[in-house]
Amino acid sequence: MRSRVPLAVATLLVAIGAIVTVAAAPARTLHRVVHGVSPELHSIGAMALGSRGTLYVADPQAATIYALDLSAQRPGTPGTKDILSLDKEIAATLGTVPAEITIADLKVDPATHNSYLAVMRGQSANATPVLVRVDGAGKIDIISLGGVSFSSVSLPNAPDANPASGRSNRTQSITNLAYSGGKLYVAGLSNEEFASKLWSVAYPFKEADRGASVEIFHGSHGQLETRSPVYAFVPYSVGGEQDLIAAYLCTPLVRFPIASLAPGAKVRGTTIAELGAGNRPIDMVMYKRNGAEYLLMSNTSRGVMKIPTKDFGTAAGITTPIAGTAGIAYETVASMTGIQQLDLLDADHSIVVAKNAAGGLNLQAVALP
Repeated sequence: MRSRVPLAVATLLVAIGAIVTVAAAPARTLHRVVHGVSPELHSIGAMALGSRGTLYVADPQAATIYALDLSAQRPGTPGTKDILSLDKEIAATLGTVPAEITIADLKVDPATHNSYLAVMRGQSANATPVLVRVDGAGKIDIISLGGVSFSSVSLPNAPDANPASGRSNRTQSITNLAYSGGKLYVAGLSNEEFASKLWSVAYPFKEADRGASVEIFHGSHGQLETRSPVYAFVPYSVGGEQDLIAAYLCTPLVRFPIASLAPGAKVRGTTIAELGAGNRPIDMVMYKRNGAEYLLMSNTSRGVMKIPTKDFGTAAGITTPIAGTAGIAYETVASMTGIQQLDLLDADHSIVVAKNAAGGLNLQAVALP
């Protein structure tokens, strides 16, 4: 069993205790970098790595995105080492049990190839956010946010945290993040009639605009949809046009031109594939193999999909009801099963959080197919 550092754990518990005391406070919109004041995360979800040690972290409960400056943090040993029973290891480090650990996201720092994990410790209203790093020696570090320089931006028109209907979409106020070309792209839901949103937020943060309301034709449902969020997406250049390739529940794959995502616009994406019902996408990465480019997408019910990108720009949009699958085809990667989180580790490997035979979670590198 890996040795623990009681002082670090004590520091963490003080920090997350402070978070609990402010959980009911309204989210702030900060347009400048703040020094010497700890960010007040109420939850932790999707993450994205930017330039110069900036880690973007979503706080869905507060409908807020934090840009954390981690450049002053001492880097770990380069790389990410496999860890069996990752959930047990993290739980032991935090002084709890695996059932109290939820891994919300996984992102690899392209400079160090260390892996960052967004972790919720506890359940429901008692859950607290924790940022974890795993390095090339297999060392698990709890990243203290005390005194970390940061800025933040709150999204407008977020779903009500406690609606009169009793059902809240607040946890889906931010469903995914991606950083590209000096901008942070954000997917989530609003409280507007056209609830599904995509935002393009420049960094350094100034403010988040209304975002673009997006709709799709969902072939397996046979209808236009405006209230289902984008769960996974990647920025991608199609024929010189900058696009977002996005995936939805049950599982349409959709192309949105970034130029169309103007504040307040209502945009209909092009559905280029229907990948099968009864399924939710988790993560997407792009990679190259033998001169061809592929999209690798993990899912809750249909394994990991290897999808060629060569027809993304020319595929005809699906505009009529379909049964089963349609459009761009995919190959199921037999070597990747039980995947909970996925990111690129390097040019030849992905890094995954995957279920193990005992029902726990492993962190492991897997060769790209």
